[in-house]
Amino acid sequence: MAAARKKAAARKKAPARAPRAAKPASRAAQVLQFKITLEGIAPPIWRRIQVPAEYTFWDLHVAIQDAMGWDDCHLHQFVFHGEDESSYVYLGIPDDEGVEGEAEILPGWEYGVFDQFERPGDRVIYEYDFGDDWEHGVLLEEILPRAARGRYPRCLAGERACPPEDCGGVGGYERLLAALRDPKHADRAELLAWIGGSYDPEAFDAGQVRFHDPRRRLKAMLGAE
Repeated sequence: MAAARKKAAARKKAPARAPRAAKPASRAAQVLQFKITLEGIAPPIWRRIQVPAEYTFWDLHVAIQDAMGWDDCHLHQFVFHGEDESSYVYLGIPDDEGVEGEAEILPGWEYGVFDQFERPGDRVIYEYDFGDDWEHGVLLEEILPRAARGRYPRCLAGERACPPEDCGGVGGYERLLAALRDPKHADRAELLAWIGGSYDPEAFDAGQVRFHDPRRRLKAMLGAE
């Protein structure tokens, strides 16, 4: 785990600590609408979701995993600027075996999303799988009143299927698609078997997204450490 974190942190400068502001009571009546876009892929793979304004970054992580279609089987972190443009904050799962000099990872479950996203247009980076290096742009589109009978989180829209786990990042994903499109490709049969027999890169149905309980997943994760 330490090696993976060192690889990801080496690309950026040391972070400043994230501010922790008190949560106003009005947040319980608000929802945040985000557009999540997987970087480096065209046509884009994206999702539009709404989450409760009182969510933590851990909660948002779980919602992004579910909406995108990832399996949450790798490390993750949110990255955004600290107190100035030259420093960065990292929120994810702290590494108790961290190497001296590498960036500190702060526990995402202790920091509120609304403390960082203050207005529409604010954006952070969400990184998943420090080996494949999937980067997602997380853009706050709107701050909205909670619907009287609304259930959150929810996925409103999106396009294209999530890449398969462990396919090798953007480059590996593009090679996979090229092989699947070519009936004569030498690796096509092997890759089809690897992904379970079929894969439609254009398939996505927002109505099929199911969100897991972030508190239950956090309890299971902390219990496993």
